[in-house]
Amino acid sequence: MISITEEIAVPSPPQRVWEVISNPSDVVSCIGGAELGPSHDDGSFDGTLAIRFGGIRVKFAARVALDLDESVREGRLSARGKDGQGATRFSAHATFRVIPGEEPGTSRVSCDGEIQLNGKLAKLIESGAGMVVSRMTQEFTDELVKLCAPPAEPHAAQAARPDTAPSRPTGQLARLRAWWARLRSRRQGQPPQAAHRSVNKSGEAFGQGGRR
Repeated sequence: MISITEEIAVPSPPQRVWEVISNPSDVVSCIGGAELGPSHDDGSFDGTLAIRFGGIRVKFAARVALDLDESVREGRLSARGKDGQGATRFSAHATFRVIPGEEPGTSRVSCDGEIQLNGKLAKLIESGAGMVVSRMTQEFTDELVKLCAPPAEPHAAQAARPDTAPSRPTGQLARLRAWWARLRSRRQGQPPQAAHRSVNKSGEAFGQGGRR
């Protein structure tokens, strides 16, 4: 049996965290190797999870049921499934809850659960479960924090965005473009036009063919 007791700190309000944590598709997006399958008439849904234990990668398929109580922001999850070869079966039960954090606008997500394993790979999985759960919890926390974060302010996003405007031709490049414009005019039998010249902040002149 594998026991799981975790508490995750999230720098976002409880309501926002609950919106994410109670949505199966959002939760799956926070777990590497997890995929969400079709749902069923009873509200349950299918899912798969690929996990590496040492040098062995095991992919589990499960049917998952989720019972949510929004009034207290608490959920209960149960799942049953097996690995791809049918060598190992498992059943899991977990309870999670979102509560306010110590600071205003922050939250904590607590999770308690148990996983029962039976079959060929049970001992191997149980022996490496501690390290795997720790790694997956950290990855899940990082992704959950990102997903719960509010969108960036427009002015902040603009300030953070690198300047993608094309650079102005200066110096030799501007003179070359002006020369090429005069040469094309002569070849077309048109009298050359005086290049309009303007001065940039550094005092360099732009030819007519240059961009400002």
